[in-house]
Amino acid sequence: MEPARSTFRKKLSKRRSTLFASLKIGDNFTRSLEEENNLIPFSKDRSVKLWNSMDNLDSPSPAAEGPKAEAPVKTSSTRSSRMININVGGKVFHMEKHMVIRYPHTRIGNLALCTDRVKQLTLCDDYSVLTNEFFFDRDPALFHYIFHFYRSGVLWVMEELCPINFEEEMDYWGLSMKQAQRCCRILFEEKVDEIKDYLKVERELMAEIEPKHNEEGFKSMYFGKFRKALWDLIENPYSSISAKAFAVFSSLFVLISIVAMTLNTVPELKVYTVYGKTYLECIEIVSILFFTFEYFLRLFTTCKIKHFLKSALNFVDLVAVMPYFIQLVFEAFADQEDLSVQEDLQTMSRVSKVSKVLKVVKLMRIFRILKLARHSTGMRAFGFTIRQCYQQVCCLFLFITMGIFTFSALLHSVEHDVVGTPFSSIPDAWWWAAVSISTVGYGDVVPVSFLGRVVAFGCISFGIILNGMPISILFNKFSDYYAKLKAQEYTNTKVQRGLELKARLRRKLDECLKPPPEGSDADDMH
Repeated sequence: MEPARSTFRKKLSKRRSTLFASLKIGDNFTRSLEEENNLIPFSKDRSVKLWNSMDNLDSPSPAAEGPKAEAPVKTSSTRSSRMININVGGKVFHMEKHMVIRYPHTRIGNLALCTDRVKQLTLCDDYSVLTNEFFFDRDPALFHYIFHFYRSGVLWVMEELCPINFEEEMDYWGLSMKQAQRCCRILFEEKVDEIKDYLKVERELMAEIEPKHNEEGFKSMYFGKFRKALWDLIENPYSSISAKAFAVFSSLFVLISIVAMTLNTVPELKVYTVYGKTYLECIEIVSILFFTFEYFLRLFTTCKIKHFLKSALNFVDLVAVMPYFIQLVFEAFADQEDLSVQEDLQTMSRVSKVSKVLKVVKLMRIFRILKLARHSTGMRAFGFTIRQCYQQVCCLFLFITMGIFTFSALLHSVEHDVVGTPFSSIPDAWWWAAVSISTVGYGDVVPVSFLGRVVAFGCISFGIILNGMPISILFNKFSDYYAKLKAQEYTNTKVQRGLELKARLRRKLDECLKPPPEGSDADDMH
């Protein structure tokens, strides 16, 4: 019986040598436990063990140990019934069950209370019968904080830990940040909110730069390749040299139209006319026609109509051309009313109202300069800064309004009895308060009395303090966003050019490797 058992053990040892790559074929399988521990790094540390569920293959049977081993087995089994062994990423933690079952809603607490082996395997990643260890493929460094929580009932959080990773570990083990100390919880939540805000800003910055249309959207459209080529020409300046030239041409048209609109108000330049229009008006009309053609070309080539209509830049393009056509409609309406009934007073009043609306419409033409935001990284960074810091901007305007009302009321209360004062009412002092808080100080209206000058000094001091705080924040945000936009644009451009070069090389290679037609070989023979 004894030779058969020894033969079985040798075969089992040879089988295990094929399962573990760390064992060599020529090793002696009768090596002592002390010699094996010397081969394992950090084996002297009791909490670190070489663990694998295959250790269960040669588990000794209780009958093989003999009658002398019965007493120690009972002692160890009694102790093991009071302990739960948790192996986290190769490091073993020994925990007493009475400490763990105090938190039955956690993963380890549920594992300690569970008696069904099948259900226990659903709570852990693996189980070793030989060492009675529940294995979890998690980070042992983070589990130290979980282990400390079960021992002391206090959950500590270190600042150097990644809050997102630690939050995921907490969710896995079934713990909550409510069980942490208040100081740790406040710092942890602030850090999590800071990281989430940072990631949100990064996503929105990427959305500002990334192309809004991919090639898949154009494949299902009529004339997909042609429309994709037109879209890259007018929307992606870095796609080709012609696209960059079109972007420069469009920017020049914007500047020329703005210059023509402003110079058209000079009386000396209105003398020279062509078909009843001045030269500058003709230039502006040509610019409007170009902008209209550009807008409809974008509308024709886009593969996402809803996204196109919701875009802020496309709305700016529409606002840039609409005032001119609205002006034509109102001018035609005014001419028709003048020709039909010129003596009707109601009609004349309507014409005067139309002329006032027409002035407002003409004023809207100045928004044409916002078209430069499509080709200017700085303007896009400024708009992105205002969107991200709208709360600070709203607070700034709120404080300015409060200061205007407060100091105008104070100035009126000390100046209303003074002879020759320009502040006969509180609304009369609003302009002075607004100019003083903005630290401009026109000097068109000034307080006369001594107390009025004291109030003016307080108003100016308040304006200096108020303007210093949010403007520095906005400037820092703008600098950060501008640098990130430029860096991301450079990266995207470099990647896109690399992909385009790779595609061209592939096409050239396919052309070189393409076999010639059969007829061409016969012609060469002749």
